[in-house]
Amino acid sequence: MTHFTLTNDAARRVFLDRHALSETPQGAGRGHDLLHLIERLGFVQLDSINTVARAHDLILFARRPRYRPKSLKLLYERDRALFEHWTHDAAIVPIAFYPYWHMRRQRDADLLRSRWKNWRRDGFEAQFQTVLDMIRERGPVCSGDVGEGEKRGSGGWWDWHPSKTALEYLWRSGALSVVKRQGFQKYYDLTERVIDQTAAGNAPDEEETIDWCCREALNRLGFATHGELAAFWAHITPAEAKGWCSRALAEGRIIQVCVTCVDGTERPAYAWPDLPNCPTQTIDPTPRLRVLSPFDPALRDRKRAERLFGFAYRIEIFVPEPRRKYGYYVFPLLEGDKVVGRIDMKAFRAEDTLRVRALWPERKVRWGKGRQRALEAELERVQRLAGVSQLAFEDGWLRDPL
Repeated sequence: MTHFTLTNDAARRVFLDRHALSETPQGAGRGHDLLHLIERLGFVQLDSINTVARAHDLILFARRPRYRPKSLKLLYERDRALFEHWTHDAAIVPIAFYPYWHMRRQRDADLLRSRWKNWRRDGFEAQFQTVLDMIRERGPVCSGDVGEGEKRGSGGWWDWHPSKTALEYLWRSGALSVVKRQGFQKYYDLTERVIDQTAAGNAPDEEETIDWCCREALNRLGFATHGELAAFWAHITPAEAKGWCSRALAEGRIIQVCVTCVDGTERPAYAWPDLPNCPTQTIDPTPRLRVLSPFDPALRDRKRAERLFGFAYRIEIFVPEPRRKYGYYVFPLLEGDKVVGRIDMKAFRAEDTLRVRALWPERKVRWGKGRQRALEAELERVQRLAGVSQLAFEDGWLRDPL
């Protein structure tokens, strides 16, 4: 039975607060402050595309403008406060959450062994011991260090040689850990030499893991369906999340709510019992305009973003250029609790310039002088992250909404 209806305005405020996008972006952006932010988000997706800055850097920068990539590198590689594994994609995760990846590693071990026999090159299982012995003797290695003499294809991510596949499998299943990235190349070492056993802790069983996944996902989403809870960490199945919701609802640990979408329709969801009295429902987010990564946690679930904000987004990296609606890598623009536009821009580092190719305001958004000043102030900050000192707008950059 639904007892509470969340208006669309209130839903957006709660959601943005949970994603650290409600308050004015500020903070040290390093050390404990940075680690606390990543814990609050749950994880940060990694991505190699660097048209302006890599996705993980822009995600953190949008919330901490003083953040610089070196700070993440120190937390990850020196302090070992983070580890790398998979959620819905490759991500960096607080080390405190490491025990709850035990079930994921076990499931990956079974799934990938069968899947990769067909998808990857034959013979990767035969390389397990050779790879482990090499790393034990030599220390951390990358994929280019293993597989001497093995047949290699084009070198793309889709064409791994057997030893490269063995490295990835041993990482995903837990025997190896990624210790650093050089450029964007992963280096692997034995997990026993990387993860402190105190931090690793005792591996929780499946029931404990499912409970943790659902609780922690709900903390970070504010309200969610069982499918959204399952998708957050991508460790558990929708059926497992549905079972958790049924039990938690019967025990009075969660409530059912109705969330109003931007088009006025209502959608049932689950929430903690204190949501009806949550003060963030009535607190306006900062009006500051900021650039978001296409992989920002607030936009990662494209359907949810469209329901809450009316913002339909598709990454067009793999779309042939003549068929692209916007561009190769277009950044959403957030202002208050609304997505007000999307911008196509790129840092040309040889020219020391951040070049804006196009900007499309969302429908019913007027791009006046005040909003333009806010954009230029934000792009000035982005320039520092991108490592360039000049800003240029190409002719015809301001487009009509599509």
